[in-house]
Amino acid sequence: MKELVIKQIGIAVLGAFIGWAVIVLPVWAETARGAPLFDLHCAGCHANGGNIVRRGKTLKLKALEKNGYGTEAAIAEIVTHGKGNMSAYQERLTPEQIQTVSAYVLEQAHLGWR
Repeated sequence: MKELVIKQIGIAVLGAFIGWAVIVLPVWAETARGAPLFDLHCAGCHANGGNIVRRGKTLKLKALEKNGYGTEAAIAEIVTHGKGNMSAYQERLTPEQIQTVSAYVLEQAHLGWR
């Protein structure tokens, strides 16, 4: 009986891990692909989530939220169409690349750009 309970707990833990991996790993893979895109297209002005052109328009979470860019969709919108000094990237990046880099920016903002 004791062995059966231990086996059931082990299966439950494994199932929970697999469920977590199914949810988290694709998200991680998506944002991992965003790093090289960010480095190539964005880091020139936004290294480490900063902004060399406009200090208050950083990619830090507080600034993103304050300026109306606290969601992946809002970030993708400004990456696509640009605004002010921010160039539009719709001619340089595919929609999938824009989503990938937007997810990366939001994830890094939540992590404090570590």
